Amino acid sequence: MNHDKVQFEHLPPKGFRDRFAYGLTRFLRFFADTFFAGRYGHRAVVLETVAGVPGMVGATLQHLKALRRMQDDQNWIRTLMDEAENERMHLMTFIKIAQPSRFERFLILIAQGIFYNAFFLLYLLSPKTAHRFVGYLEEEAVYSYTEYLEGVDAGKYENVPAPQIAIDYWQLDQDARLREVILAVRADEAEHRDVNHDFANQLS
Repeated sequence: MNHDKVQFEHLPPKGFRDRFAYGLTRFLRFFADTFFAGRYGHRAVVLETVAGVPGMVGATLQHLKALRRMQDDQNWIRTLMDEAENERMHLMTFIKIAQPSRFERFLILIAQGIFYNAFFLLYLLSPKTAHRFVGYLEEEAVYSYTEYLEGVDAGKYENVPAPQIAIDYWQLDQDARLREVILAVRADEAEHRDVNHDFANQLS
């Protein structure tokens, strides 16, 4: 797979639910930019703990829905579980690259607790809005990892060797470095973006 070829796409919001999802995404982006101020390795560690939540929440609620209605889920459950697992692997990778501080670990606990419950409620009330929100979050993730990549290319961030967990997971060359990891993660985020926007469209 060629991870360099990633489309930079933005889906213009249409209607109140889309605008709400996009506005919430921009607010969270402002918070991340302000708090981390270009510390992309640590930013990735904290944000990937949150990014792994929507897929698991969506899979759980879609599973319960399929049971209640006694109907096929059209492969939504497996897709969302794979997304959650993929985001968890992003976290496991960046923990090896940027060791989180005690404060960041505390922030992770707080952020995950708040985000899980808020997203669970959002998905109950409006699955379409929830998937659109994730689609917009993934758009921002693509931009963020592109900025991280540009920083590596410019020498702002050291192009350290790729962790073995990343080499094994993405089947990278044994001499792969951080740059190749960022490309692989960015490609994953672009795929999650497209899948979640598509799910939101199907729920329209």
